[in-house]
Amino acid sequence: MRRPSVGTVLATGLTIGALVIAALNLMPDRRELRDRLPSVMGSSDPAFLRSMNGLYGSNLLPGNHVETLVNGDQIFSAMLEAIRGAETSINFETYVYWSGEIAETFADALAERARAGVEVRVLLDWFGSKPMEADLLRRMEEAGVSVTRFRPVHWYTIDRINNRTHRKLLIVDGHIGFTGGVGVADEWLGDARHPGEFRENHYRVTGPVVAMLQGAFVSNWVEDSGEILRGDAFFPELEPTGDMIAQLALSSTGSRNDIHMMLMTALAGAERHIRIATPYFIPDDVAIRQLVDARARGVEVDILLPGPEINKPPVRRASRALWGPLLQAGVRIHEYEPTFLHAKLLIVDDALASVGSTNFDERSFRLNDEANLNVFDTAFAEEQIAMFEADLARSRPVTLAEWQARSWSTRAGDWLWSLLRPQL
Repeated sequence: MRRPSVGTVLATGLTIGALVIAALNLMPDRRELRDRLPSVMGSSDPAFLRSMNGLYGSNLLPGNHVETLVNGDQIFSAMLEAIRGAETSINFETYVYWSGEIAETFADALAERARAGVEVRVLLDWFGSKPMEADLLRRMEEAGVSVTRFRPVHWYTIDRINNRTHRKLLIVDGHIGFTGGVGVADEWLGDARHPGEFRENHYRVTGPVVAMLQGAFVSNWVEDSGEILRGDAFFPELEPTGDMIAQLALSSTGSRNDIHMMLMTALAGAERHIRIATPYFIPDDVAIRQLVDARARGVEVDILLPGPEINKPPVRRASRALWGPLLQAGVRIHEYEPTFLHAKLLIVDDALASVGSTNFDERSFRLNDEANLNVFDTAFAEEQIAMFEADLARSRPVTLAEWQARSWSTRAGDWLWSLLRPQL
């Protein structure tokens, strides 16, 4: 019997190694929830707030103010104003940082503050910031900005290449925070006037909950830098700035899927109306059953998604494969037409608005590091509802009959894409 050659053995070993690495990354993370949560209390029940307070993320903190920023014109001007006014520290974490006009503007503003003596730290997801030009990194680093790439590929991180930070956090002087969905790329410039300008929401935050945003940044910063940030430059005393109650919920790779469980708890508490806006809607079976159960209780459900103007067409196809049970239950699905809708928003009745980085998909539920700000304030919820309804007026409804009338080839393609839903 001939012994295999050294080349054959090496090729076999490399193939097996590649398959093992692929399996480690393609196998979705564990899930705690295996079925829908029964509705045992409504959003108007004081026990709902107590449960959210005890179960997820930070405690419910009073005394905050959350300002809604709509589209790039408002978002970038507010963020850059805060950066340019920084006196002690800037901590910035983002998934998308590409190249272009706004990337140059942010790099210059961060570099200027670093040269002025402000401690500036920038945490970029390795995968999400791959299109960024090296010159922008050099420009910031030469000015004294500490730049770290989150989970770059090394031999000892190969099993986590599929786990990214998707959080969008900016904290200035420990007093002002920003979170939401915006990325640093020219696609977000403007005011969503045409397909070249994304439709987005972002949020400027002041008050005690800013310390939680800072803590979320530090929890990821320490992983790749080994540095724990402490002291007044990062955690100053925070006085009340408003009357909003807020809570920060986090999910981190390797820990429990807290944001998934938090969102399902919120849906289970809905009494009248659930509104969801998301660019990527690929729910798991638990989320589908949770929404269908809400309809069975008589809760109205509106889901606002991108239409043909979407930056990842396979996501739209995978999503469409899952709409049947929802449409049959009476869930209303709408496709936003003017441009790509990237806003991320969950509103439960007028009791809770959850905003931040989380998409309504399995990748956000189970693979990414995410951060969502839960705001328990009727006026804030009503403001978000008004914006949601304005976007709804620029959308078209999807009917069950239309969904059922898809051609067999479209159905087959949608189904095939849906098989990859944990990865899209």
